[in-house]
Amino acid sequence: MIKCIATDLDGTLLNSQQMISEGNRTAIKKAQEKGIEVVIATGRSYREAKTVLAEADLQCPIICVNGAEVRTKEGKIIQTNELSSKQSLDIHEILHHSHTYYEVFTNKGIYSDHYEKGVQMLMNYFQTANPDMIEEQIRESAKKRFSKGHIQIVENYEHIIGSSDQLVYKFLVFSKDPSEWMRVKEKLESLPEISVSSSGSDNLEVTHVKAQKGIALAWYTERMGISMQETMAIGDNLNDVSMFERVGRSVAMGNAHPYVKKICSHVTAVNDEDGVRKAILEIL
Repeated sequence: MIKCIATDLDGTLLNSQQMISEGNRTAIKKAQEKGIEVVIATGRSYREAKTVLAEADLQCPIICVNGAEVRTKEGKIIQTNELSSKQSLDIHEILHHSHTYYEVFTNKGIYSDHYEKGVQMLMNYFQTANPDMIEEQIRESAKKRFSKGHIQIVENYEHIIGSSDQLVYKFLVFSKDPSEWMRVKEKLESLPEISVSSSGSDNLEVTHVKAQKGIALAWYTERMGISMQETMAIGDNLNDVSMFERVGRSVAMGNAHPYVKKICSHVTAVNDEDGVRKAILEIL
């Protein structure tokens, strides 16, 4: 029997309009009414995740930034898995001397040093999750994310990484050059206690090795007295794999990465056809 449902946001619970549909919202409410714990597991920051949940009048525990931060449904931080100062400096050193664009996620917000490159990265991210979206829609969604203040523009990252009053959670890296993407990936993977994953065709997500969705979900379910065999995970991309490897029921979205579909026990509909709703109703 499934007692916990963990769902990704982008490309999964969110449709191409970056919203939670009424069908998905109703299914989550129904699961919660039956006593099932519904957890959001996302690469987004808490502020970004909380915003889309609030718009749908939903309240759930949130595993943020791929597991770098875990919060209760009320928003209380109950666990962090941040990068150490040395890890942050080592990652920054590699990226600073590469031909990539990158953002820094911290407990105080998300930072970018280039507005237009940031918009372009978000466009790529949205395109991967929603391949049928037209380019103008994608650009508007990306600009809206900036305008809402979810990403702060700074001149450089040195004062953030070297700050003693901020926890660095994640580096989100982007490159359209496949050879540079691979070169940087290999360098980052050589660093100790580092996890390198991906949520888009041209990006890398760099966190502490413990900041993975599956590890954070296992910690949370144990805290709630629920086994991972009693847990279902729904997602679409490679940063969801750590969940799929651990849960009793793994569900790939219809629009998921081919590898995700290959390793999951079930495949549901695409995000614009309420794949999460279908997956939830099947277990109910």
